[in-house]
Amino acid sequence: MAKKHVKIWYDAEGDYLEVIFEQRPGYFRETETDQVMEKVDEEGNVLGFSVLRVSTLKQAPLAVAR
Repeated sequence: MAKKHVKIWYDAEGDYLEVIFEQRPGYFRETETDQVMEKVDEEGNVLGFSVLRVSTLKQAPLAVAR
């Protein structure tokens, strides 16, 4: 079985975090939380997510319904 890698990228200047589970074509779509976008493929499978204003999460955790 091939190993899968999760790619995590943080941009401190932009206060932006991106986590990618699978490196495949897809697009980001909005979630019910303004700070979070999810990356999905054409079938709607989640490939990853991004979080804006990550530094604001020091005060309280962020939750997104699935």
